[in-house]
Amino acid sequence: MDVQAIKQTARQARRYVLQMNHRAGKGHTGADLSEIDIICTLFMAVMDRRAARPDRDRFILSKGHGAGGLYCSAAAMGIIDPQILDQYMGDDTLLAGHPIRQKLPELVEINSGGLGHGLSIGVGLALGNKLAGLGHRRAFVLLGDGELAEGSNWEAAMSASKFQLDNLVAIVDRNRLQLAGKTEEIMPLEPLGDKWCAFGFEVLECDGHDPLSIADAVNAPSVGKPRVILANTEKGHGISFMANVPAWHHAIPDDEQLAQGLAELEE
Repeated sequence: MDVQAIKQTARQARRYVLQMNHRAGKGHTGADLSEIDIICTLFMAVMDRRAARPDRDRFILSKGHGAGGLYCSAAAMGIIDPQILDQYMGDDTLLAGHPIRQKLPELVEINSGGLGHGLSIGVGLALGNKLAGLGHRRAFVLLGDGELAEGSNWEAAMSASKFQLDNLVAIVDRNRLQLAGKTEEIMPLEPLGDKWCAFGFEVLECDGHDPLSIADAVNAPSVGKPRVILANTEKGHGISFMANVPAWHHAIPDDEQLAQGLAELEE
């Protein structure tokens, strides 16, 4: 595992996010920036994507509004051409505001954006793998913490526990902010670990901006249960004036902010 390569790739992905959202005048900048280290670590150091579907690990971005972070991470990793980032959120382009499988079938597993659906689909993928004798293949689902207010997540959690889906890994981007403010003020989640434990999950925590911490949590020996990782992150991570500011959930950098953000990423 090349930690420095992952960090450098994530830094480039953050540059792409600022530039892409600035150019488009649209996007979820804060949400994109909080998830990038998780995505880069999974794709570069954890998941096996060499074989064709279904015999490979699968990644689902349940927090579909973070599509920009997925696209920019993929561009930084060489999975997609960085030039197509210019298309972001244009009419009938490859890069819609939420991931569309028909547009990027090698990157996107499902069309997501209706929050609360990704974990249910991850359960289906993991169960399907078990039934097909491919239980060694894992389904990874990246959830937003605000998204956990959707009840369908907990229905999926019950199913995952019932079927003992130890090949399912849910990762919560626990940045503690959502569109209108703090998650604990809008719809409190704590004690979040206890809730998942009560639903039959193995619960681990990690630093969601540290590739080693992320990989250690994901690759810890299985205990025969579905796993959830509470990845402690910072919304707007990497940019001083965006970090932990709720307004950056949906704000776009202007010319001056773009220049300042890019300068910070060079330091």
